[in-house]
Amino acid sequence: MNIQFFLHVPFETPGYIETWVAKHNYNFKKTNFFEKYKLPDISEFDWLIIMGGPMGVYEEGKFSWLKEEKEFIKKSIGSGKIVLGICLGSQLIASSLSADVYPNKCKEIGWLDIHPTAQGKQNFLFSGLPDQLRTLQWHGDTFDLPNGAIHLAESEACANQAFVYNEKVLALQFHLEVTGNSLHAMVRKGKIELIKDKYVQTGEEILQQRELISMNNKFMSVILDKLASRFPK
Repeated sequence: MNIQFFLHVPFETPGYIETWVAKHNYNFKKTNFFEKYKLPDISEFDWLIIMGGPMGVYEEGKFSWLKEEKEFIKKSIGSGKIVLGICLGSQLIASSLSADVYPNKCKEIGWLDIHPTAQGKQNFLFSGLPDQLRTLQWHGDTFDLPNGAIHLAESEACANQAFVYNEKVLALQFHLEVTGNSLHAMVRKGKIELIKDKYVQTGEEILQQRELISMNNKFMSVILDKLASRFPK
């Protein structure tokens, strides 16, 4: 299996996903949009995994690579690749599928609960997950569901937390991949956003809940395993 990562900032890394990749002896490469980059050929990978970042998908004037990235994601989906997007990655998938992405009514930053929808509980990717799962959120934008997408999860602050499209394309607004190192990096680099609000925790509150990381990684592993078993290369 060949996996291609898209990274937008150095501190939003694949985290636990790299541990999962190494466990299965899969091959992987990274495209870093914050450096000089070259997009891979579509034939070079089986999975495309798109990580997070503080920019908005609509900021093409500020981040010139966004337009090219969205076109590449659309091409990857059309080619039948498995595509996973996390946070900004989920928004990029939504945009690539012609859904609107825009600021949410409020920011969600910290360890907050999501709930599988009725459709999510029946879907092969989310079946077996608990009715309430505390995950790391770090976003101010949200998205409309693309046409044909299945709504998998929601939260009190943000209705559209996850969706699956054509069984191979998964968008997650939250960070199941977070590790101790990446959590510290996100808090350090994103501290300007930590203005106390109803759904925004302080850096101290976020770091004090590090015990939730292992549970989140467990569910990340379950979801990745389901994708891999359902669509083997």
